[in-house]
Amino acid sequence: MMYQGLFRKPKNALEIRDGEMEAGQPYIADDAYVKCPKCRKMLYAADVRDNLEVCPECGHHFPVAARRRIELLVDPQSFQEMFSPGAGNGEGREKRAAEAIEAARNPIGFPGYEEKLSAARQKSGEQEGVLCGLARIGGLPTCIFVMNMDFMMGSMGTAIGEAITQLFEFAAEKRLPVVGYTVSGGARMQEGILSLMQMAKVSGAVKRHSDEGLLYAVVLTDPTTGGVTASFAMQGDVILAEPGALIGFAGPRVIEQTILQKLPEGFQRAELLLKKGFIDDIVHRRKQRTYLINLLGLHSDQIQI
Repeated sequence: MMYQGLFRKPKNALEIRDGEMEAGQPYIADDAYVKCPKCRKMLYAADVRDNLEVCPECGHHFPVAARRRIELLVDPQSFQEMFSPGAGNGEGREKRAAEAIEAARNPIGFPGYEEKLSAARQKSGEQEGVLCGLARIGGLPTCIFVMNMDFMMGSMGTAIGEAITQLFEFAAEKRLPVVGYTVSGGARMQEGILSLMQMAKVSGAVKRHSDEGLLYAVVLTDPTTGGVTASFAMQGDVILAEPGALIGFAGPRVIEQTILQKLPEGFQRAELLLKKGFIDDIVHRRKQRTYLINLLGLHSDQIQI
């Protein structure tokens, strides 16, 4: 029997009537349940986590934090973080990437940007919106970057551009493949033109990596938009996506307001992009590790370390 108001959170302690808990009214922790935005069902948070952050009822893919994503993908204990403060030995590429992150505190003096960065670091537990490093996937050494939606919606600033650029250049030198996971609302407006410059900067590094005949596989997650879509997200040799992911440049609401027309159902979703040939495959989260292991195995003759 379902109690009326089971999921209602009291506004304050005075709303809990005397004897209510003794009468058997259950206490439900705020984070015990999550509501699926697709099927609208209430789900045990533990069940969703055990199902790799996927709704067990309808298959909706919930957002995943960057470190959780890496945990699901790479071989246990194999990830070595690079190109972020405190992650390396403070020399060469890692030193330059760390310096770029420090310099990105507020490069154009945008009002309130430093406070937003501080709040994002506190919320996400990360220094910036991307994690880069070296790991093994199915035993194969691979460079990997994972963008973090919890950090200012994965917006691309100078620090993200520098870290991903250094990762591709390191991979080209060591003749290693790159696997990337994108999630982004686009360029970070608080850094102005400097954020837009990262599109060309990272694209150049991707091209140099490609010129070495090396593999770049990218997985587009929900949402991947703006300058990230217009650059390195769509430059992979193999472009994959999660089911239902929103992928595009301008968002659907912006487009509707511009053209004054209602967009068709499924516009900018991964399924339509696959049909139109913009991406190569849609891969369920449960199958991504196996898929990438097989893909990397086809190119394992390129790896020299």
